[in-house]
Amino acid sequence: QVQLVESGGGLVQPGGSLRLSCAASRSIFSIASMGWYRQAPGKQRELVASRPNSGATTYADSVKGRFTISRDYAKNTVYLQMNSLKPEDTAVYYCNARITTTQYWGQGTQVTVSS
Repeated sequence: QVQLVESGGGLVQPGGSLRLSCAASRSIFSIASMGWYRQAPGKQRELVASRPNSGATTYADSVKGRFTISRDYAKNTVYLQMNSLKPEDTAVYYCNARITTTQYWGQGTQVTVSS
């Protein structure tokens, strides 16, 4: 099991940046894959970025070149650096961890991109 706590969301103007953090309650070294999803009002939850322990990092086409996912093993934390934010990035962002076949989710953090 693992508990995930997100932070770093907020209101930002278009073109701005935010960094989301996801603190895990246990070592993330043994967690097969960690990632970020988002859900906008009236839409399904979608993958934003996924970073496995081995294998390629995956990004949604809509965020490629703007968002970067990273893992800090010393802090048991996963980050999502978001640059050049657009109004369409507005959503609740959720941290995700996959341990064998079980998925774990954080409570979500709101990101609003608006002038």
